[in-house]
Amino acid sequence: MNAAAIPAPIGRVKGSKASRVEDMLAVEEPLEIRLGGESLSVTMRTPGDDVELAAGFLFSEGIISDFSEIRSVGRPSDGCPNVVVIELASSRPNAGMHARRNFLMTSACGVCGKASLRDLKVNACPALPRDEIQLEPEIIHGLPEWLRREQSAFDTTGGLHAAARFNLGGELESVREDVGRHNAVDKLIGHALLDHRTPLRSSLLLVSGRASFELVQKALMAGFPVLAAVGAPSSLAVATAERSGMTLIGFLRNGRFNVYAGSNRIRGLGVMP
Repeated sequence: MNAAAIPAPIGRVKGSKASRVEDMLAVEEPLEIRLGGESLSVTMRTPGDDVELAAGFLFSEGIISDFSEIRSVGRPSDGCPNVVVIELASSRPNAGMHARRNFLMTSACGVCGKASLRDLKVNACPALPRDEIQLEPEIIHGLPEWLRREQSAFDTTGGLHAAARFNLGGELESVREDVGRHNAVDKLIGHALLDHRTPLRSSLLLVSGRASFELVQKALMAGFPVLAAVGAPSSLAVATAERSGMTLIGFLRNGRFNVYAGSNRIRGLGVMP
């Protein structure tokens, strides 16, 4: 398996002093996801957990809805390390449509790689079922510290995003890192899918960066009732969370956070007017 970080010689300037040192770079390489014999997507990712990434991508894009729909997932017969092949258990009527869309993603953005804006309507975000979840603010405050302690590749490179899944008591269940925000979330979701844990209706999702529409979409497809981000949410992310009944939290750091949607799940806030 390729490492998540590689050494590189650099020049470093501190004040007026210059020196030659070795730094670590986050690895970014292409991964081709094939659905049967057809190329479905090429994404720029950090190598590692590629099978989870591919499975999570199909699940969060609505191409599959359950682990049982996957017959096999793995490397191609030639063993290429930058390709994952997924075979579906049975013929899906919309699979060919998704394949023809031929996603092309960068590590920065998934939505910009869709064939057209009309494709956003293909996997409309589902509404979450009603629940009685009540979270103490202290649980939310504690999530970033859990995540920070587990970001081993970030400690080495400073260049990777992370996504973490917690139970409702705020205990860490899994973490995935990647050069792309959406890839980290797909890896996390793929891990849960392959472990037969979806939908994740009793879990919290924390992402290390901002909360974009795409991350809200992926979280909703996986069933997360709560998405928290260290950074800011976008307007479309907030509108989507409100419409689907998700609790969306932003600027979770330094002992504070903002609740942009679904405040009823945070004890003490109630329902926002």
